Amino acid sequence: IDKAVAVAVEAIGRNSKAVQGKNDISRVAAISANDDQIGMEIANAMESVTNDGVITVEESQTMGTELEIVEGMQFERGYISAYMVTDPTKMEVVFDEPYILITDKKISNIQDLLPLLEKIVQNGKRLVVIAEDVDGEALSTLILNKLRGTFQCAAAKAPGFGDRRKEMLQDIAVLTGGKVISSDLGMELKEVELTDLGQARQVKMGKDNTVIIDGAGAPEDLKARVTAIRAQIEETTSDFDREKLQERLAKLSGGVAVIKVGAATEVEMKERKLRIEDALSATRAAVEEGIVPGGGTAFIDVLGDVAKLLDELEGDERTGVMIVLRALEEPVRQIATNGGFDGSVVCEHVKSLESGIGFDVLTEKYSDMVSVGIVDPTKVTRSALQNAASIASILLTTEAVVASIPEPEPMMPPQGGMY
Repeated sequence: IDKAVAVAVEAIGRNSKAVQGKNDISRVAAISANDDQIGMEIANAMESVTNDGVITVEESQTMGTELEIVEGMQFERGYISAYMVTDPTKMEVVFDEPYILITDKKISNIQDLLPLLEKIVQNGKRLVVIAEDVDGEALSTLILNKLRGTFQCAAAKAPGFGDRRKEMLQDIAVLTGGKVISSDLGMELKEVELTDLGQARQVKMGKDNTVIIDGAGAPEDLKARVTAIRAQIEETTSDFDREKLQERLAKLSGGVAVIKVGAATEVEMKERKLRIEDALSATRAAVEEGIVPGGGTAFIDVLGDVAKLLDELEGDERTGVMIVLRALEEPVRQIATNGGFDGSVVCEHVKSLESGIGFDVLTEKYSDMVSVGIVDPTKVTRSALQNAASIASILLTTEAVVASIPEPEPMMPPQGGMY
């Protein structure tokens, strides 16, 4: 079985076609979700944020489904005090072309910031502070000066925790062209110059998040940082670390898209959200490894490669190959049966046709599956075969399976008034 599956997987890989643009992505997502509209929404999201971007799915308070693109770098920390807001109607801080102080220190003493604040006031600029925390005398002084109109300043806590916080602060520094004023490097806030600060075209700060738009960092530094994060993604063995690294990569390069799912009822919304999440996973898999003809056709196309093993093997190994050959036919057979057709007849006819041509149950015709938009992600097709073979092999070698024995439920006791 393992030998036959290895040959089949290799052949599926050879037949795989790279995803070409928005149209292919839309088709993969539409088939997975069984909804053309969902397919278009996911295609638009992936086009907006590129392959490195992050796409999240959230529940919406409205009836419709919307796509929201977050431009720039966003992190989940908002302003420390509501007194800092510049737009009371939206309750957010919006600064154009501010200086950005990035530090892993806790700022409590205003004396540490005074030299820097004097330079910023002279330049007529605004200041955004991203620090471990800003409290006490420092916070009250910044708020008081803002209310008096002396100068504009807003502060947010640094994102993340521990070592991950240090890395994220460094990401912000690279994006904005500033330096992280760090205790580890023996740097003091009193000694900070304007050249140590980051800059951006705009910074938006809400109650729960901050967005830095169009940072002034050097493109070559940003490219080097992105390359380093990609290398870490390749090396890490932890799924959690990989997910966090992917988020950092998206914030630096690709961007973030949010698909907000709306519906008339909560049940419909949850069902639609699950379908979008499934379609999103299928689409990512397609971008990663390409697509193959759908409807089980990809499995039929590799029968010839697997059948060659019959001439090389004998005994139980030959039986294993026969089992795999039969299993490869099953998706086409089952799809046809589900559509009300004779599965065996359809399967035999597909086997006699050219590679890539399969049975379209909807139109009841034999068609080139890729050209009519019936495609499956190569990764999903490959994984389904490998996982099925893995489970079958374990059952064959152990000759047993551990399962819960269902216990008969006792009858409901009689209630008052029952006869």
